[in-house]
Amino acid sequence: MSDLTVSFVQTKLHWHDAIANRATLDIALARLATPTDLIVLPEMFTTGFSMEAPDLAEPMDGPTVAWMRAHAAAHNAVVTGSVIIQEDGAYFNRLLWVRPDGSLSTYDKRHLFTLAGEQHVYTPGRTRLVEEWRGWRICPLVCYDLRFPVWSRNQPTEPYDLLLYVANWPAVRRMAWMTLLRARAIENVACALGVNRIGHDGLNHEYAGDSALIDARGNYLVEANEQAGVFTHTLRRNELEDFRTKFAALNDGDAFELRGR
Repeated sequence: MSDLTVSFVQTKLHWHDAIANRATLDIALARLATPTDLIVLPEMFTTGFSMEAPDLAEPMDGPTVAWMRAHAAAHNAVVTGSVIIQEDGAYFNRLLWVRPDGSLSTYDKRHLFTLAGEQHVYTPGRTRLVEEWRGWRICPLVCYDLRFPVWSRNQPTEPYDLLLYVANWPAVRRMAWMTLLRARAIENVACALGVNRIGHDGLNHEYAGDSALIDARGNYLVEANEQAGVFTHTLRRNELEDFRTKFAALNDGDAFELRGR
């Protein structure tokens, strides 16, 4: 029945500049004043959301994976966020789940954003990831996945306690972001965390942030709004379990098999 302390970074991103973004995040993470269990960064946190994968992609043994391993070890926490990765001749919008001992798991974004042509550049993922970490089961997903409740569904065969989305979600659709994030928490009787960026990218798209941590009732625990910073909150395991016992809606859910297209 352990609690989980979660920290997330909401920040501007330097367009197509991995070195500058890692340096910015170094400064942000140096401000972590209390121990944490999980550090969450936005989608494509080294580049911004870009279709220029041939110029920007890194291998799995590249500098960003090494950087994440160093921070995971230094903070004794999992560090996660998505990066443009090249592997076996293909490009992936890949979420990296990096543990303090240097081991890692990956999740490749399943739902590629066709309005930006993401499907023409990146290879979609086929399987979902659910990680157990310090007594919590966590399902990390990426941005556009938020719009697809079947893929996000909390199932008895693969249950989770915290649903997490890393994103570059533009301000023009901020109402959808806030509404769907809250809905995913309520319908799955789980905590939900959405981590977005702020500022403008190289294509002049605006990002309003609105990163938030929400409990299983749909209540906001942390709202970043448009502020830059590192936000930390401790999730109480007994509060989640008490609510699930009193409101066991997941027991009435429909059985189905989740398969990639």
